[in-house]
Amino acid sequence: QVQLVESGGGLVEAGGSLRLSCTVSGRTFSSYVMGWFRQARGKDREFVTAISRGGGSSLYADAVRSRFTISRDNAKSTVYLQMNGPKPEDTAVYYCAANYYGMESATQPDKYDYWGQGTQVTVSS
Repeated sequence: QVQLVESGGGLVEAGGSLRLSCTVSGRTFSSYVMGWFRQARGKDREFVTAISRGGGSSLYADAVRSRFTISRDNAKSTVYLQMNGPKPEDTAVYYCAANYYGMESATQPDKYDYWGQGTQVTVSS
């Protein structure tokens, strides 16, 4: 059974920085494309970023490109989301997810096989 556990969420001031982590257990981590999604109160879950199995390719939503960076450490079975210069509109519950299909479906939440429980990120103005 695959388990994803996020950590690192919390309260951050706008313009600050925060790093989220997601550790995966139960299957070969390097078999999965890893993604981050978020869901703000009253809104649908939306794609944030994704990284390929080997870490050589990544995708970003326009809203976070140049501010957020995704990375992964396959030896530690962990994926990271570095949030620099967060804005109040980035406030949401952030979820990591594992996708066996590949990068071509990385922006589609229904293509992800496993999800973490989510971690709250609140950005104060």
